[in-house]
Amino acid sequence: MTQILNLGCGRKTCNDPDVINIDWSILLRLKKNRIWRPIIPIVLKGERFDSFKSLPDNIVVHDLSKGIPFEPSSVDVVYHSHLLEHLDRHIAKRFALEVKRVLKPGGIHRIVVPDLEQCCKAYISHLSECDENPNQANEHDSYIAEFLEQSVRKEASGTSQQKRLRRFFENIILGDARRRGETHQWMYDRINLKAMLINTGYNEVHIQNYNTSLIPKWNEYSLDIDKNSDPYKPGSLYVEAVK
Repeated sequence: MTQILNLGCGRKTCNDPDVINIDWSILLRLKKNRIWRPIIPIVLKGERFDSFKSLPDNIVVHDLSKGIPFEPSSVDVVYHSHLLEHLDRHIAKRFALEVKRVLKPGGIHRIVVPDLEQCCKAYISHLSECDENPNQANEHDSYIAEFLEQSVRKEASGTSQQKRLRRFFENIILGDARRRGETHQWMYDRINLKAMLINTGYNEVHIQNYNTSLIPKWNEYSLDIDKNSDPYKPGSLYVEAVK
């Protein structure tokens, strides 16, 4: 049996017995807390309550800043999607080393991150469109936002949609977007991510697609594909490093 860790999984989990889903979100911690669970319908409303209800039960609650709770050389595959960019650069390197620690020799570290190269290509292309058609200028900020908005945003997205008093208390109690881990601290392309993995001691690094992998029967786990077999996170970079 192949053992796969799905780190920082959020709601994208897998029920296959090969997969262990691990996350530390606020909603998940509330769901697992017997004291808070009964009053959640009072505290959360609308889409936030729907998100809470949709959380699956097969998630291990663990703070990954304290390491990965597995023995050295004990895991076949470690996977995470849109997690690495939320870590400061020096912490991302330590995280890659921690993943390598728990992987068996020959084990695979599969990483999915927003692809800076794709964002930049789309931005450059839209510059040309604006030159040809000035009416396109009103849409141009959205191309800049693709790679910058989540780095500069101060307020958490969920809190920003609440009424003033609730926003005030949520920001005091939970902190801003950075404190909650929502902001991007760095971005990656096929060059700098590969270099980071090589520099942290991985033997091989391969650029993959959303539906290609060195991991046996990867697409059957449906972690990078949606129900229509399309990319679950369009615009992503897929990289696999072998220990």
